[in-house]
Amino acid sequence: MKKLLFCIFCVSVSMLYSQKKPTDSYFDLNYFHGTIANHNDDILHLIQGHPSGFILSWNKKTFGNEDWEQRYGYPDYGVSFAYQDLKNEVLGNNFAVYAHYNFYFLKRNLVFRIGQGIGYTTNPYDKETNYRNNAFGTHFLSSTYIMLNYKKERLFKKFGVQAGLSLVHYSNANIKAPNASINTIAFNVGMTYNLDEEDQEYIYTISKEKFTQPIKYNLVFRSGINESDVVGSGQYPFYILSAYADKRLSHKSAVQLGVDAFFSMFLKELIYYQSVSFPEENVSGDEDYKRVGIFAGHELFINRFSIITQLGYYIYYPFDFEGRTYFRVGLKRYFGDKWFGAISLKSHGAKAEAVEFGVGIRL
Repeated sequence: MKKLLFCIFCVSVSMLYSQKKPTDSYFDLNYFHGTIANHNDDILHLIQGHPSGFILSWNKKTFGNEDWEQRYGYPDYGVSFAYQDLKNEVLGNNFAVYAHYNFYFLKRNLVFRIGQGIGYTTNPYDKETNYRNNAFGTHFLSSTYIMLNYKKERLFKKFGVQAGLSLVHYSNANIKAPNASINTIAFNVGMTYNLDEEDQEYIYTISKEKFTQPIKYNLVFRSGINESDVVGSGQYPFYILSAYADKRLSHKSAVQLGVDAFFSMFLKELIYYQSVSFPEENVSGDEDYKRVGIFAGHELFINRFSIITQLGYYIYYPFDFEGRTYFRVGLKRYFGDKWFGAISLKSHGAKAEAVEFGVGIRL
């Protein structure tokens, strides 16, 4: 495995070795080895070995040519490819591609990376051939990874080293059941290779004047498909209408307060299923599947992108499903000053309900 990783790294960097024009970029390759976290007793039978794999990344450095780069301490952004052997024939192997950001601390020796992308698993649940895999119900998955590394660049010419800890998460977010998900906590060690002989000088020109905006009003429509935890119950569409006000506090942050209306067809099917299959649950079948919630949130702005985190509470809740509190975390991309697209994950604690795709306007 180690020889394979080194060959992949060398082939990747050799293609750009002869470039003379500055690229402001570098590659890094991290090998990781760890364990699957026991976040759910339902996956105990899947935790057998110690997963291992690698993450190969291309990173673009920033030097302050835009104000947001200076405000965030000159982060990197890039793309990653990951391979993970889950050490269990039932789970198979996972592959993933990500977009990521690197944020620096401690004189740029400590780097925190967060990546979001799409994964592929080789052996998902099948009711006949792989019924023990209750972690992944589909081949394609949502995947997130975070990495905290201590890094030293250019220790030997263009080569450097890094080591730290990683968390790799795979889930299909209840697009299809089952979906217990897998979290791998791992130690990683790797190397870096800079494509340029030396880095540019950092620019610092931004004003320290306080930035604020008046209250803005947002309308968002979200949709997607999901399934209840009952395997084979079917995938159904859902629709969410949201309205909220936000107050920009600085260049980086805004706070939110709003309301959601949920129209989830899977819940309508689940109510019927419980009414005919589990009379002890005292479900009549006439319960309303619609829900209404209020939420408070925060938005972190990074260039044209932003990260949203929201905490909600159902004020209209005629049918009990996973409790009255819900969470949303997601990524927005602004197109101009008003329109934006969004992808977010809605959950109840550690239990995902849906991946939401949305479009909205900020007035």
